[in-house]
Amino acid sequence: MVTLPRLVLAAPSSNAGKTSIATGLIAAFTGRGLTVSPHKVGPDYIDPGYHGLAAGRPGRNLDPWLVGEERIAPLFLHGARGADLAVVEGVMGLFDGASHPSVEPGFASTAHVAALLQAPVVLVVDAASQARSVAALVHGFATFDPRVRLGGVILNRVGTDRHETILREALGWAGVPVLGAIRRLDQLHTPSRHLGLVPAAERSAEAVATVTRLGQVISDGVDLEAVLALARTSPTLSAIPWDPTEEVAPAHQRPRIAVAGGPAFTFGYAENVELLTAAGAEVVPVDPLRDDSLPPETDGLVIGGGFPEVYAPELSANESLRADVAALAARGAPIAAECAGLLYLARELDGVPMCGVLDVATAMAPRLTLGYREAAARTDTVLAVTGTRVRGHEFHRTLASPPAGPTPAWQWSGGGPEGFAHGGVHASYLHLHWAGSPALAERFVSMCAAIERVGAPR
Repeated sequence: MVTLPRLVLAAPSSNAGKTSIATGLIAAFTGRGLTVSPHKVGPDYIDPGYHGLAAGRPGRNLDPWLVGEERIAPLFLHGARGADLAVVEGVMGLFDGASHPSVEPGFASTAHVAALLQAPVVLVVDAASQARSVAALVHGFATFDPRVRLGGVILNRVGTDRHETILREALGWAGVPVLGAIRRLDQLHTPSRHLGLVPAAERSAEAVATVTRLGQVISDGVDLEAVLALARTSPTLSAIPWDPTEEVAPAHQRPRIAVAGGPAFTFGYAENVELLTAAGAEVVPVDPLRDDSLPPETDGLVIGGGFPEVYAPELSANESLRADVAALAARGAPIAAECAGLLYLARELDGVPMCGVLDVATAMAPRLTLGYREAAARTDTVLAVTGTRVRGHEFHRTLASPPAGPTPAWQWSGGGPEGFAHGGVHASYLHLHWAGSPALAERFVSMCAAIERVGAPR
């Protein structure tokens, strides 16, 4: 049983300023000497990057669709080990969840996760275009679901002192405490592009400056003592912290697995690497933008998501690393590639040569593909045996032609084949959180352990 002060930042809808407020709160409390554990509801990779920058520790995702609702509290406690406070940023509107026929309405919503964590909710309200009506809005959110405890409101994009007074008076009538009011600050705008915010890892010094400024703004505009007092009303959680070493068995050998990173490949869940390590792997980072070769004696390669389309010329120019990846694939070494990884393994991306491991052309598309997916393995691969069922998500604005190889990686539930299974390569647009299917990590590491290293047979 663990007692940990915690709160969930939610909003009536998307684009209310949740990420800025959550990041600012994390930075403000960290600046006061607290160890803050940052979390994000849903599958999004980008927001946790800003959270992690503010906290100085990884931002972690909490998504019942990806990992199962029974793992939410254990994963939360695992990520929050040693923390004084946990801040959880919600997704979309408070009650907006997975739109899928296999689950009930509201599943995987911010409200769902808040209930699983027994955490009070702070509602971030964009007040730019309303006055007394804010009371009706907040009253509705406070009473809609009895499982959700709305502990206060932070008003965002407030115009003037008079505007703030009207809002506070109205919310006083509604009986919901106002924990802070933030003025309209265009200079804190975070750049966006085709998949949302630009990842913190790509913005470097600019991102650090933005996070620092957000912390200052929140310190000035929010009653941090009241927020902390609310977080401390959270009851004890009876769950046991998740432990990757209890999820997988270590391989008989210790393979070396390279994991792609750097600005072009910023999408990944911390638990995936933790599971690889628990399964006996030595995990070594590789940056396809800067490293001209794979780490010596690489037995396997994991290439997650990111923005290779933004860096296609630079990735293509790194011919020596592309040749290394192609050679690794040619000798049958396990390679697991998701989304951006698929693009990197392709023959070309927007007409620019990539690794050529897969005979597929990829290119930017006019529309975003986004949503939760269910799939089953079509064949035995380095990740899964035939028939293995998984839940994941898609998040891309590119297309692969063809969309599936002669041996597809997955069969969509209610749809067609997707992805590529070729030799030791498993490439797909499907993003997976391996904590929801730990056997994937165990199988991948065991397959890497069985590979004969060049010049060092096993």
